[in-house]
Amino acid sequence: MISKTLSRKSIAAFVALAVLSLYSMVVLAAPGAKASGELSVTGDVSVNGQKAISGGTLFSDSTIVTADKSNASVNISKLGRVELAPKSNLQISFTGNSINAVLESGSAQFSTLAGVTVNLTTKDGSVVVDGSQATSFTVNASRGHLSVTTSAGVAELRAGGTVKQIAAGESATAGMPSPQTADPDGGLSGTGLAVLLLAVGGAVAAVIIAATGNNDLNFGGSVVVVSPTK
Repeated sequence: MISKTLSRKSIAAFVALAVLSLYSMVVLAAPGAKASGELSVTGDVSVNGQKAISGGTLFSDSTIVTADKSNASVNISKLGRVELAPKSNLQISFTGNSINAVLESGSAQFSTLAGVTVNLTTKDGSVVVDGSQATSFTVNASRGHLSVTTSAGVAELRAGGTVKQIAAGESATAGMPSPQTADPDGGLSGTGLAVLLLAVGGAVAAVIIAATGNNDLNFGGSVVVVSPTK
């Protein structure tokens, strides 16, 4: 009697496990189910505020941030690949056949398979891929300036009420670069440095002139005075 009871319990447990496994497979394969990607990083990279490591899993609705001299890439199953350059911030979500993302700053490259749509938004415009063919494009968003370069397929740049088709080998831009008084590393740009040097030089000259009083400047050596010809 005891052996029969244990046998029935074992069979029931086995059936329950099989049903659960089958249910999980159906849910994962169902249309609209969230996909996942494999993450690869170099340097200092975070996902949703947590330090990321290579080989980790990236789920939809995640934010990836790369620090200086750091890169990240994610292979999304059956969709394509996304790569982030240093100093980039990307919010990304993906489902069965689409990728939606927001590039807050930096540069990102998208390489997608045929049948996959892309909608990438930045502060100065958006990039759309209709999925009719495999596509690869790079977007750079910095200081109010957006640039898009397509290396395969066709991407569409939408900005300021205009739409531009960007075929393979072509580039397009949008937005207006913000005035730059410093370079990205915190130093002065060439223009800013030139203006500063001119201002300092003028100030120094004014101080010297004020200090000498009679405007006679002596830099050493003998002084030759030229009298006007009568």
